[in-house]
Amino acid sequence: MWINIRRRLNKLSPAQIIVAYYLIAVIVSMSLLSLPIAIQPGAKWSFMDALFTAASAVSVTGLSVITVRDTFTVPGIFILMFVLQFGGIGVMALGTFFWLIIRKKIGLKERRLIMMDQNQTSMSGLVKMLKEILVIIVIIELIGALLLGLYFLKYFPTWQEAFLHGLFASVSATTNGGFDITGASLIPYAQDYFVVTINMLLITLGAIGFPVLVELKSFLFRSKKSGPFRFSLFLKITTLTFLCLLIFGTVAIWVLEYNHFLSDKSLLDSFFYAFFQSTTTRSGGLATMDVNDFTDPTLFLMAALMFIGASPSSVGGGIRTTTFAINLLFLYHFARGRRAIRVFNRELHQDDIIKSLVVSIMAVLICFFAVLILMVTENQSLLAIIFEVASAFGTTGLSMGITPELSAIGKMVLIILMFIGRVGVISFLLIIGGKTEKESIHYPKERVIIG
Repeated sequence: MWINIRRRLNKLSPAQIIVAYYLIAVIVSMSLLSLPIAIQPGAKWSFMDALFTAASAVSVTGLSVITVRDTFTVPGIFILMFVLQFGGIGVMALGTFFWLIIRKKIGLKERRLIMMDQNQTSMSGLVKMLKEILVIIVIIELIGALLLGLYFLKYFPTWQEAFLHGLFASVSATTNGGFDITGASLIPYAQDYFVVTINMLLITLGAIGFPVLVELKSFLFRSKKSGPFRFSLFLKITTLTFLCLLIFGTVAIWVLEYNHFLSDKSLLDSFFYAFFQSTTTRSGGLATMDVNDFTDPTLFLMAALMFIGASPSSVGGGIRTTTFAINLLFLYHFARGRRAIRVFNRELHQDDIIKSLVVSIMAVLICFFAVLILMVTENQSLLAIIFEVASAFGTTGLSMGITPELSAIGKMVLIILMFIGRVGVISFLLIIGGKTEKESIHYPKERVIIG
């Protein structure tokens, strides 16, 4: 029996194996979160609640059909933090860490899985990169937990409660998990700019992309004898796109809400409300206000920002920032009659251009059919459905409050969207196609009228 299972596993492509691992992670997480020590006595907890919460935690989305504070005990909260950590860094990252502990040799097959899970194009230096990612993320979370825990001493009666809130907030923000144990996200701290700023920094560090963090670490701690440091094209495109989206989102939200939600707010309050909501659409999921207080144009804009999502090889989902950037560059160069895309004195590979278009088209189709299904099965407004679909696909977790009211079919649609958002559209497509094969036969080419 085991031999047959092993043979079947060997026939699977890396993408199919990765998806299988994430499915197993959801099942294991659901079991752990359903343990008697994790659930408060008398708390509402059904099979669908367990499945949805586990899928949301593994995909580090934050959409929830329950209230964490009213459902989980302290051990349950720690289990949820572990699942968020597992989902945020990636199944293969923690798997590699376990292999290193037991001194297991990481062979070619394992490296191919790591490459697929981390969305890398080369096997070179993968294990070293994962070690650095684990160290960097843990350091970021510990610093965030220490700063918030010490600061929360003024909010909570005991140091245990203060540091529990600080640790959970740090893990949730860094992994872009979107869960909270306050029962009201960051709304209680909306006027506390220290808490808001720390959370924005943690969300950004989690969403900017692991390769960016590793490269920045190499730049900051480089030796003087190593010579001039050259940043990669990936870092330049990622950071510039990320920054532009943050600025655009902040300005757009501020303009759209100037005469509405922000009309009675001071300039400083208006800036932090707009800036935080723009930051959290990168995949954070936390909020300093009820998003239902925003006008329809702002909510639609936020849905578009969530659809774009975070950077590749990060804790976030969506089509990713580089995909969005390459699409814009392609449109710009095509309009100017250029076939090649040149940026930062480099030329983009045609495969990357094709992938960005494939990801965008497939993402639009997936979200379109998800919206269509929810319009049939749910009695909710179109904008609320679009917002919830974009939040699930972008693994963001922001909600207009309709998630707990969805039918079983509606919740399953969101679970599938969260799963696709976490594993990535490319991996989702490769599940269907299996292993990549080179074309051995070519037919005569013929032009087709376009446009």
